[in-house]
Amino acid sequence: MRESALDFCTRLGAEAHGLGWTAPQLFGVHPEHGTLRVEYCGALMVAGKEVHAIEADRVVFERTAAYRNTPGKVLGPPIWEFKTPAG
Repeated sequence: MRESALDFCTRLGAEAHGLGWTAPQLFGVHPEHGTLRVEYCGALMVAGKEVHAIEADRVVFERTAAYRNTPGKVLGPPIWEFKTPAG
């Protein structure tokens, strides 16, 4: 997942920023449970796969896509702000 996220930032980060994608939309995780609660996760925190394209409303992977405006989606903080219960 880390390698895919870094690759995304290098190749498509500027484009994603230009399209208005936010850190929580891309890298969000549940504030207490991290990636275990996928309904809180951003587009890049679920698949762990290489991103093929970024569009205004979706991130495209080889066989699937993650959408920006999924109804009822709750976004957590970016993964770099996640803290384990131990701190």
